Formats: sequence, structure tokens, C-alpha cells
Amino acid sequence: METLIFGLNAVLPIILLIALGYILKKSDFINENFMDIANKIVFRIALPALLFYNIYSVSGLEDINWSVMIYAAIGILILLVIGLIFAKFFIKDPRQKGVIVQTTLRANFAIIGIPLAESIGGPMAVANVAIIALVGIPMMSSISVIVLSTYVKDENLGNPFKNAFLRVIKNPLIIGVAIGLLALWIRTFIPVDPVTQELVFSLENNLKFLYTPIKWLGQITSPVALIVLGATFKFDHINGLKKEIILGTILRSLVAPLIVLGLAIILAENTVFFKFDKDVYPALISLFGSPTAITNAVMVREMKSDEALSVQLVVFTTIASILTIFVIVVVFRNFGLL
Repeated sequence: METLIFGLNAVLPIILLIALGYILKKSDFINENFMDIANKIVFRIALPALLFYNIYSVSGLEDINWSVMIYAAIGILILLVIGLIFAKFFIKDPRQKGVIVQTTLRANFAIIGIPLAESIGGPMAVANVAIIALVGIPMMSSISVIVLSTYVKDENLGNPFKNAFLRVIKNPLIIGVAIGLLALWIRTFIPVDPVTQELVFSLENNLKFLYTPIKWLGQITSPVALIVLGATFKFDHINGLKKEIILGTILRSLVAPLIVLGLAIILAENTVFFKFDKDVYPALISLFGSPTAITNAVMVREMKSDEALSVQLVVFTTIASILTIFVIVVVFRNFGLL
């Protein structure tokens, strides 16, 4: 019973806020304009602030688990291969092949992953999420651009590698993580007061007027992002896409966590390098157990692929992940991994 309650406490807050967003949109309490502005606030301001804050909260660079970054990269490449194989043999339309691959490897890491990790493992789990973001977000974003460009040939799209590079360096989340790591590095050169054993200069003590709003911005991220996610749900354009929706949903919500999280456990038990603990597994679950990214549809539209399929896969992988995340959390908790 205690394990079931733990699982419900991890998943239900996310479900309730998504449901609230859906209800508010259906009742016309919020509109498209609000959603557009809220999305910009979350992705360009609040999320970068949250990622910076959580990295800055780590005591030092020596406490960062670099093996989790390496495994995150390995896991994304595994999902890329799986997506390419299934797209080749089960999808005929080139405009849909890239969407299936993108759905398989690209997680809704920021909107669902961060609150999920915090709900499961607390602040240290979120710090690991921020570290994973440094490798996960650039890889998922750049690979998606290249894959979509490969399947849909359009000279107007430009060089896919250049587009991928520009997306990465302009991504606000990457900027937030990079500034957080820079702050950690600078902190290594700041001397410690011999009496208090605290740094002689820190944001939280000497620049509190700046530190506090950064912290507050991070705190609004998850509720606003989840409400907006729920408000974007639309159950249309399903006819004619059922096979593709089912395939993409299974790949993202079942195959991805089963293979990549299962491999993580095996490596943790049988290798010296990949020693994951209760602070790391919530971050891995947030990356490989989350539904596909809500921003997929925007990228797919820009890359001339099947936007209708991408939108529906966001909806259905989110719904399916509610069950799969609950099962994952219960299983991990039952085996003492959370």
C-alpha cells in the first residue's frame, strides 16, 4: 500500500494540473493568446531560471554524476535506432517516418520531466535532471531536425546540420544550464570564510535581490507549464492516423522506458562506472518515461512533415504515460530504487 501511495503521489499532481488546463480551455476560461504568452514565459524565462537554480544549488562540480550524462546520450541513441527501424518497416509516408522517429527519442523533458523528477526524488533529483538536460536537450533537438530533414527533401529548409546547430545554441534551456555550470565553476575560485566555513561571496547571501526572483521564477514553471499542456489537448484528425498513433504511442510510452530504463538497472548492477542511486533514477525516468515533447508539432510544421500526426502523438503519449509512469514508479519503489 505504501508503494502504491508513493506512486499516486508522484503522478496525480501532474494529472490534476493537466486536467485543470484542459477544463479551463474547454470552458473558455483561457484562450489561445494566453497559452501562447504562457508558453513563451515558461520556455524563455521560467524554465531556464529553474535549471540554473537547480544546478547552482549543487554544492560543487565534484558532486555532479557525469556517468548519468553519458548514459542519457547512450539511451537517446538507442531510441534513435529503434525509431529508425520501426519507421522503415511500418510507415510508408516519408512525412510520417520522421515524426515517428522524433516521437520515439524526444521527451517532454522540461514540462513533465522536471515536475515528475521533483515529485519522485526531490531537489537533488531535479539537479540531476538539469545535468541530463545539458546533453539530452541538444541531442534530442538536433537529431530531430536532421531526421525530419532527411525524410522530407525541401531546398527551402536549408542545411539540416546548420539548422540543428542554431537550434541548440539558441535554446533557452541550454543557456540556463550553461550559465548554471559556469556559476559552479566560478564558485570553485571563491575563498571560504575560515570562521563560518561559508563562501565569502554567493548569490544567495550577497545578491539576494537577484537570487530570490530566480528561485521564484523556477517555482512557477511546473504548474504553469502543465496547465498549458492540458489546454493544448485536441482530439481531432484521428481518422486515418490510428495505426501511426498506436505505433508512436507504444514506442514512446512502453518500448522506450522498458528498454532504456531496464538497461540502466542492468548496468548499475553489473558495472563500476554506471552506479546510479535514488537521486539519479528519477532523472532517468523523467527523460525516458515522459511522453513525447509538446514542441514536436512546431518543429514538424517547420520541417514540412505531418503536423496532424505529431499533435495527436503528443496527446496520446501523454495520456498513455500517466499509466506507464505510475507502473514504473511503483516497480522502482518496490525494488528499492526510489
